[in-house]
Amino acid sequence: MINWVNADKPIAQLILAHGAGAGMDSEFMVTMANNLAKLGVTVGLFDFEYMQQAKLEGKKRPPQRAPKLLAYFESILAEVDANLPLFIGGKSMGGRMASMLACDQSVKGVVAFGYPFHPPGKPEKLRIEHFPDLNAPLAIIQGERDTFGKKDEVESYPVCDNVHTFWIPDGDHSLVPRKASGLTQLQNWQTAAEIASQFIAKQL
Repeated sequence: MINWVNADKPIAQLILAHGAGAGMDSEFMVTMANNLAKLGVTVGLFDFEYMQQAKLEGKKRPPQRAPKLLAYFESILAEVDANLPLFIGGKSMGGRMASMLACDQSVKGVVAFGYPFHPPGKPEKLRIEHFPDLNAPLAIIQGERDTFGKKDEVESYPVCDNVHTFWIPDGDHSLVPRKASGLTQLQNWQTAAEIASQFIAKQL
C-alpha cells in the first residue's frame, strides 16, 4: 500500500523506502517527500512488512532479511503510475534495497539518502558488491560525517561510473549537521531534495 505525496505537475515518481529503524511516517521521510513534491517529483512512501507489524504491536522489530524486503519492495512497484517515469530509492537500508532491486528491475534511476556503505566501526564489511550490476544510475546523497561511510572513506572506494555521490555539508547518517556548522537540519534536507530532483530531471 503506497502513501502518495503528489507534485502538482510531476516530471517523475520516486518510490522511497524507509530505513531499518523508522517507518514511512518518520520526520525525515515525510519532510523529504514534501520537499521533493514541491520540486516536481511525486513520492510514494510505504512500510515494509516488519515495520507494519511493529506498528501494530507497538514495539520495535528488526528488519527482515534482504530477500523478503526485496520481494515486498517489488510488489509495491505494481501500484505505480504507468504514465510517469519511475525512480526508486530510500533512506539507509531502504536505499540499499532500492539499489539491489535496480539490478533486476527496469527503473530510470535510484536515489539513496545516507547509503549504508558499511556498519559503523566495520569499514571492512563493504556493501557495494552489487554496484556493477545496476541497470540504472545511482545517486548517493551522503552526509560528510556519516558513520556508515564518511567522505574520506567513500572517496577511496572503487565505484563504477554510474554511481554518483553527492556530499551534504557536516551531515550525519540522517544528513543532520552540527549546530557549530552554521547549517540547519532543514537546510540540509532541502539541499538533499534539490540534489535528488536535479538528478531525476537529468535522467529524463
